[in-house]
Formats: sequence, C-alpha cells, structure tokens
Amino acid sequence: MKMYRPLALLALALAAATPALAAMPERPALKLALLDGKPYDLAAERGHWVIVNFWATWCVPCIAEMPDISRFVSAHKDKVRAIGLAYDDSEPADIKAFLAKHPVSYPVAQVTLDKPVPDFDQPRGLPTTYLIAPDGKVAKRFVGPVTGKALGEAIGL
Repeated sequence: MKMYRPLALLALALAAATPALAAMPERPALKLALLDGKPYDLAAERGHWVIVNFWATWCVPCIAEMPDISRFVSAHKDKVRAIGLAYDDSEPADIKAFLAKHPVSYPVAQVTLDKPVPDFDQPRGLPTTYLIAPDGKVAKRFVGPVTGKALGEAIGL
C-alpha cells in the first residue's frame, strides 16, 4: 500500500495543475473573416440549421466527408447552412488551392491552432462537427466523419 501513495499524490498534483476547460456556451458566437475576406457571423444564420465543420487539409476523413456535407447543404439550402473551419496552420493560399481541388458549396474560414475559436471547444480529433439549431443552440456534436444521412437524422429531415 505504501508504494501506491506516491503515485496517488502525483495523480492528485497533476489533476490540480490541469486547467479546467470552460464549458461551451449554450449559444456559441462565431465571428470571423472567411478565406475570401468577407465577414461571417453565426448569429446572422438564426432560423436555419448550421453545420460548423472543423477540418484540415491533411485529414483524410475530413476530405472524404466534405462532398457529402456539401451535397447535403445544397439539397436543403432553404433550411441548412454550413461553414467549414480549416483548423490548419497552412498558409491561406494553400487552403484556397486545396479548395480549388476539393470545392464545397459553403464558406470556409481558417482557424489557427494558436488562435482557436473562443466559444467552441478545441477539437480533440478531426473532423469535428457541431450542428447548431435554428435558435442558435448546439443541438449535436459529431467527432469523426459525418454523413448527410446522420445530419438529416439529427435535424429530422
């Protein structure tokens, strides 16, 4: 029993030293500049479902899900919007070149690792997708690839 005591004390010290993460707000804000320089404000999308998709140019599952999200948004443009957040430290020109090869039907902004989006949890894996309800509340979080079918089921379409 005596040899477990130092380990328990170490675990307790590490737990106390780890900063607590603030919970995401019920209605997260998202204001940033898109890759084309235009401003984006999530609050302006109220009344629509909004897919907030964190991805990266090097993420194979992200690349695989992008066409499906794009088709889903295009098929339901009266009810659904999306924004892609390139969680990537690449140069903006490189992300634009990537999007030229992998086009999507929704706007894209870059979020760098050193300047994360304040009201959203930092992704613990990519892709990570938040589904925002028409009232601005987070309805669901998907970690890993998401499909149009899963989005439709979460929305009730």
